[in-house]
Amino acid sequence: MLARDHAVTPAPAAMLLDIKGIGPEFAVILWSEGLFRHFDNRRQVAAYAGLAPTPWQSGSVDREQGVSKAGNARLRTTLIQLAWLWLRHQPHSALTLWFEERVKRNGGRLKKTTIVALARKLLVALWKYVTAGVVIEGAVLKAV
Repeated sequence: MLARDHAVTPAPAAMLLDIKGIGPEFAVILWSEGLFRHFDNRRQVAAYAGLAPTPWQSGSVDREQGVSKAGNARLRTTLIQLAWLWLRHQPHSALTLWFEERVKRNGGRLKKTTIVALARKLLVALWKYVTAGVVIEGAVLKAV
């Protein structure tokens, strides 16, 4: 009975391959560079990848300095590449619609800045998918 239950639950790294647009190379890098670790919340996931925001405050001045870049560089660059591919292979997902709406609001500018924000959102969504089984809204899975 335990063997049957174990066979039903796929390995988390294999779950990544079920998503359209994620191939074996991306799945291995995502899993081996970060998603195999235990994180308590989404902020820890983003910080580990170096995609967490870096606020700066001095008196009444509050500024954003972009991402921290203090995390795993290989995971961060892989996620940015995956974010560009996500736009191509998942055109109807909630993340793609968010990206397009955000770029449209900026007048078609700041695509490179916004893709980093999409990479952060994608990392958190993939972390939720691998750990809790929460499928990304609107994402297309590969046909089995």
